[in-house]
Amino acid sequence: MKILVTGGAGFIGINSAKRFLDEGHEVIIFDNLSRDGTEKNLEWFKEQGEFIFIKGDVRDFEQVKGCFLEHRDIDVVLHLAAQVAVTTSVTDPRVDFEVNALGTFNVCEAVRGFQPRSILLNASTNKVYGEMKDLEIVEKDGRYNYKDLSQGIPETRPLDFHSPYGCSKGAADQYVMDYSRIYNLRTVNFRQSCIYGSHQFGVEDQGWVAWFAICAVLGRPVTVYGDGKQMRDILHIDDLVDCYFRAIRDIDKASGQVYNTGGGTENTLSLLELISMLERILGKKLEYGFDDWRPGDQKTFICDIRKARDSFGWKPRVDVKEGVERLVKWVSENRDIF
Repeated sequence: MKILVTGGAGFIGINSAKRFLDEGHEVIIFDNLSRDGTEKNLEWFKEQGEFIFIKGDVRDFEQVKGCFLEHRDIDVVLHLAAQVAVTTSVTDPRVDFEVNALGTFNVCEAVRGFQPRSILLNASTNKVYGEMKDLEIVEKDGRYNYKDLSQGIPETRPLDFHSPYGCSKGAADQYVMDYSRIYNLRTVNFRQSCIYGSHQFGVEDQGWVAWFAICAVLGRPVTVYGDGKQMRDILHIDDLVDCYFRAIRDIDKASGQVYNTGGGTENTLSLLELISMLERILGKKLEYGFDDWRPGDQKTFICDIRKARDSFGWKPRVDVKEGVERLVKWVSENRDIF
């Protein structure tokens, strides 16, 4: 297969591209290299095998169109190019909209116009569900959890955007879904939840698991926004990429669908629990302090991942302890690039 990965030099993109390359597929990376760490990821990827790199921006339809005209045999489009931080969306909502909403629209239009039989996989987010203030949250054993949702948030949960980021990614999510209905494109939405792993240059406002790990390894202090009891289901990058592959393999079942893609109930962690885990792994204390809650931050989010299991047999294989240990090992072996 020939696979186009937009945002392919980012954390998820480079891991996905590596898996595609390892399995003998032709890979095109389309990226504007604006995010910190992308150039380092691209340099590393050059040592992994032959691929095509196109420096381009999904906000520019002519650049996206040019890629599709040059490569008329694209089988899969993995759309990962995005503005990824809620805090950035609050300070600069226009850029957030242009990258996430307009950028995804441009990709949808390119697929519709030039490669209508290709498969379009879109990285959406759990933030499309909003704050979910109607759900009762309970505190138990130093972490927040849902009182009544034992399996987490299902895909049938009404969308309720609660930040510019939620709006832009939600618009993209719905465009991708509707292009399947209206134009009969083979599209799949993945509402992703706290992905982590190697080649992730986490920062304070995005990629919290990696950010905490980087700070722990390098001896930097961490700020915990809120009380640290907020809990998330976290998913190792290898499991996410496996989910993409399974959806491609079973596209007849997955086409037109949306899937929650996170660690589920078996892979959850609070901020304070992650700090304790990092301290145990490294055998030293992590310096941290507290600050106010940030806009749009949910006290808990756990997604119900049973739909993906039932559709194409996917479930996470890398548990939290193993995944965090892998991440710490990668950061420790690459200290010089941070």
